[in-house]
Amino acid sequence: MDVQIGRGKTVRRAYGIDEIALVPGRRTLDPDLADTRWQIGGITREIPIIASAMDGVVDVKMAVALSNLGALGVINLQGVQTRYEDPDAVLDRIASVGKDAFVGLMQELYAEPVKPALIRRRIEEIKAQGGIACASATPQVAEEYGQIAAAAGCDLFFVQATVVSTAHLASYPSLDLARFCAELPIPVVLGNVVTYEVALDLMQAGAAAVLVGIGPGAACTSRGVLGVGIPQATAVADCAAARDDYFAQTGRYVPVIADGGLVTGGDICKCIACGADGVMIGSPFARAAEAPGRGFHWGMATPSPVLPRGTRIKVGTTGTLAEILRGPARLDDGTHNLLGALKTSMGTLGAKDLKEMQQVEVVIAPSLLTEGKVYQKAQQLGMGK
Repeated sequence: MDVQIGRGKTVRRAYGIDEIALVPGRRTLDPDLADTRWQIGGITREIPIIASAMDGVVDVKMAVALSNLGALGVINLQGVQTRYEDPDAVLDRIASVGKDAFVGLMQELYAEPVKPALIRRRIEEIKAQGGIACASATPQVAEEYGQIAAAAGCDLFFVQATVVSTAHLASYPSLDLARFCAELPIPVVLGNVVTYEVALDLMQAGAAAVLVGIGPGAACTSRGVLGVGIPQATAVADCAAARDDYFAQTGRYVPVIADGGLVTGGDICKCIACGADGVMIGSPFARAAEAPGRGFHWGMATPSPVLPRGTRIKVGTTGTLAEILRGPARLDDGTHNLLGALKTSMGTLGAKDLKEMQQVEVVIAPSLLTEGKVYQKAQQLGMGK
C-alpha cells in the first residue's frame, strides 16, 4: 500500500527479512526428504548457498572446500588474491591494523595492480583441486578479466557492482551486457539489482542468474553512504516476480539469488520463501576456521580510493566450514548447520523442494525475533546475542 510521506511524495512500504515469518501449512515432512538441489549456469548443487566474492571469505582453498561440501564460492578477481603472489602476508596486515588506520591501509594495499597471470593461476589452482571455479569482477574490467578467466577454465563468471543495469550512462565506454553474455563462452551472473524492471532487463540481456541486494551485507555501508537500497524481503519478491514472468514469456528460467544481509539459517529460509532460488552470504563463512580473513570480514567497496562503501568487522572464528554449512552445530544461534536449518524448515512447512518452499505462506511479523525472548536477550544467549 502506498503511503504519502509529504505533499507530492508517495512511497511504497518495503519489508526486511527480520519483519516477516513463515507459516506452517497442513502438511509436514521428514527433513531428510527435503530436496534442496538447485541449478545455476547448468551446474547442479545440493546446497543453494554461494560464498561472496570477498577477500575475507573466499580464496582458492575455500573455493575448493565449498565445492566439495556441495556449495559454491566466488573468488574476487580484483582482490588480494590476484594482486599479490603471496596474499597471506597482506591478509596478516589487514587483520593486525587498528580500526583508525584500516581505511588508509586498504587503499594502499589495493592500489597494487591486478596481475592477469594471477587471475589465470587462481582459476587453474581451483580446477586442479577438483573445485568449481566461480570468479567475480566489476563491469569496468569484466570484458578483459572474463576472457582470461574463461580461458583458464572458469565455470561461472559474476559481473557485480553496487547497482548493475543495461541502461548505464558513462563518460567512458561501458560494458554491453547483452553482447558480453552472448560472447563469453561461460555463463554470466549479473548483479546487483533490487527492482522488477531491472531484474527483467538483465534476464533479457542473457544473465544466467541475477543477484538481488543493495547494501544489506554485514560489512557494507552503501545504504549509509549513498542512501540507496530496498530491504531484502521486498527486493527478492519483486525480482522473483520478474523471473516468473520472464519464464512464462520465454521458457528460460533464470535463478534469483538473494545477496547480502543473511546471517542465520532462518534468514536463508525466509529469502527462499520470498522467491529466491539461492542465496549469497559472506559474514557467516568469514567465521570459518578455513576463511582467509583471520576472523575479519570486509566489503568489496571498502578499498575505494575516493568513496569507501564498506568497513571491516570482526566476526571471530566459530567453527569449521563443514560445521557452518552442514553441521553438527556447535552454536545455538542459527549460524551453524545452515543446510540442516533449511531442511528442517522445509520439513516443518511441508515443502518437498525449493519450488514448494517459494510458495509457502509469509506473514508480516515484526515481533518474530523478540517475542518471548526476554531471558535470551538479557543473558545474551541464542537469539539474544
